[in-house]
Amino acid sequence: MLTAKNLERMIALEDRLREEYQTQIDAKTAELETCTQQKEEQTATIAKQLEQIKSLSAESSSAKKLEQQNRELHQRCENLKEEMATQKQRLKSLQKDLAEERTEIKALKQFDPAKMKKNLDATKKKLAEKTTATDLLQKSLNKSRSENVELESKVKELETKLAELETTETEEEALEEAAA
Repeated sequence: MLTAKNLERMIALEDRLREEYQTQIDAKTAELETCTQQKEEQTATIAKQLEQIKSLSAESSSAKKLEQQNRELHQRCENLKEEMATQKQRLKSLQKDLAEERTEIKALKQFDPAKMKKNLDATKKKLAEKTTATDLLQKSLNKSRSENVELESKVKELETKLAELETTETEEEALEEAAA
């Protein structure tokens, strides 16, 4: 009974695994088939090339060899010409890139970080000095304003005293004139 259950479980597990991996199995088998077909095609191509080589070697003579060598040399010459042209174009583009890089380096050298930091520090120092000077001026301005207010109040007091004295003086003169 227990083995039958285990057997059923194993069958169910096998079915589930087959369902999960069947697409991968099919893909791998298809890939294997294409690889074997490619191998067969390559072996057939190699066999044809071998036959061609055998027939060419049997038929070839010194004149044919010389013509073949001339064709090969001509082809090499053409290839070298094309390669030279591409190298010239590459050289021109590299020279252009070099000129651009030089201008970029020149532009970057204008912004010397050490010099900029030194200037920044000097500017900060000047700003701090100006801030302290401004604070001192503000304090002195406030002090002079308060002194000005005190002086104005004293002037008002003196003006009122003067006005009182003038009124008392005019009263005394009026009394003296009345008494005389």
